[in-house]
Amino acid sequence: MPASAADYVVTGDAIERPLEGAIGDAARGRAIVANRTLGLCLLCHSGPIPEERFQGNLAPPLDGAGSRWSEGQLRLRLVDPARLAPDSPMPAYYRTDGLSRVAPAFAGKPILTAAQIEDVVAYLATLREPGAAR
Repeated sequence: MPASAADYVVTGDAIERPLEGAIGDAARGRAIVANRTLGLCLLCHSGPIPEERFQGNLAPPLDGAGSRWSEGQLRLRLVDPARLAPDSPMPAYYRTDGLSRVAPAFAGKPILTAAQIEDVVAYLATLREPGAAR
C-alpha cells in the first residue's frame, strides 16, 4: 500500500479518470466488497453476494449501483464520500488529508489502493437494474 494517495481531479460529482491509470477487474472488486476485513462494505450495504450472510441495511443497497451512477460517480463515492454527503458515516477509502479520528499508524495511508478502488468501481458498474441500458 502506498504511503499516501495520489492526486485525483473531481469534476462535479465524479472523478472521471481512473486513479493512477489503473484498470479495474470486476471479479477482484467483488472479492473486496465481500471481504469482511478489507472493505467492510457489507457491514452497511447489502448486495448481490448471496454467500455472505448478515448484510447491512444502513446504507443504499449495492444492487443496481451501475445503473444509478457512472463509473466516475462511483469512484468519488469510494474516494471521498463526505464531498457529496458531509454527514456520511462511510469512510474515505482513498482520500488521506483532512481526516479526523485516524489512528496514528494509519495516518496518511489510504484504506484501499488505487487498483483496489478501480476493482470495486469495475464490480459496482456491473450491478445493473434489469433492462437498464449500458
